[in-house]
Amino acid sequence: MTDTPKLRDESGAKPPALSVRGMRFRYVGAVDTPTDAWTIDLPSLDVAHGEQVLLTGGSGTGKSTLLHLIAGLVDPAEGTVLVDGTNIHALAGAPRDRFRGTKIGMIFQTFNLLSGFSALENVLAALMFSSVPPGKHRELAEAALARLGITRVHATPEELSVGQQQRVAVARAVVCRPALVLADEPTASLDPENAEHAMDLIQSVCRELGAALVCVSHDPAMSARFERREKLGALVRSAINSATLAATGAGGAR
Repeated sequence: MTDTPKLRDESGAKPPALSVRGMRFRYVGAVDTPTDAWTIDLPSLDVAHGEQVLLTGGSGTGKSTLLHLIAGLVDPAEGTVLVDGTNIHALAGAPRDRFRGTKIGMIFQTFNLLSGFSALENVLAALMFSSVPPGKHRELAEAALARLGITRVHATPEELSVGQQQRVAVARAVVCRPALVLADEPTASLDPENAEHAMDLIQSVCRELGAALVCVSHDPAMSARFERREKLGALVRSAINSATLAATGAGGAR
């Protein structure tokens, strides 16, 4: 941890939307996991502003865990995660929550909308954890919903179609115009037609806002939508791989 979380390029160039260096994490006491092995060992990952990246991998490869580490929902044992030039893990408590709410948008596979609350209230809830002045919350929430075609702003998730729920979830993720959007299996619970519409929506909104998009998925159909595709296994040294490298003495940097 550093006392000054904001890191600037001495050349004055704008920092990447996301820059990860030497990030390591392990689940303590994980069953059948060697005590000296890392669940995730990510040497580096950079994503530029406006860039869209697909991370692929099967179930259990650490895709969701990686997004939680990037978002500052879980702390790594080692390494740094810079979001728009700020080390999110050097922040704690309310400052981290405000930074995440302002700079990072998150889209979940099950939408995670608040049951019983209106579409407008769901988007307003995201603004509560941002640095946006409260007086602007309603205006921004209504504008985000209008941009995504949601006119029934007082309808609850139970009163909306699956496609409309997805739009509300995207509106909530981008209402603060974040630098980085993280999408965790955003089409996993959708049929093929709705999945296609959902990804059209997510990618077009990120392009419009100039936000970087990091999407994780095990769906092969997603690959054609992204110019940059990374296999998680090629980026991350898993617990099994770490143990093997340690046993063979080949655990140097790569």
